[in-house]
Amino acid sequence: MDWIIEYYQKENGEIPVEDFLLTLNPKLRAKAYSDIMLLKQLGINIRAPYSSPIKGEKYKGIFELRTKFSSDITRIFYFLFDKNKFVLLHGFVKKTDKLPDRELDRALDYKLDYERRCQDE
Repeated sequence: MDWIIEYYQKENGEIPVEDFLLTLNPKLRAKAYSDIMLLKQLGINIRAPYSSPIKGEKYKGIFELRTKFSSDITRIFYFLFDKNKFVLLHGFVKKTDKLPDRELDRALDYKLDYERRCQDE
């Protein structure tokens, strides 16, 4: 199956994951893009340590793409839309062991917005 990667775009035109990737140092950015391509290649067969589902009923259907380079760790939240499209929602640099609720809620808001706008089309 051919897997499609789409970047979530806000109604104002901003693309959160692209904006996030541009803030990273070049080596970490390259590694993150490499992991995105791995998601495109493997699709639903991608596993830890590259990807894992977010725990909790509230965030059901949201996954994190994990990128580690040197001592830097990033997370990009995404979900599967339709049968073969992954939508990249939001990324951040992880500094603590626990995923911050603020970051998870932002990803959830973007997911719900994306789904709502697709239904309106």
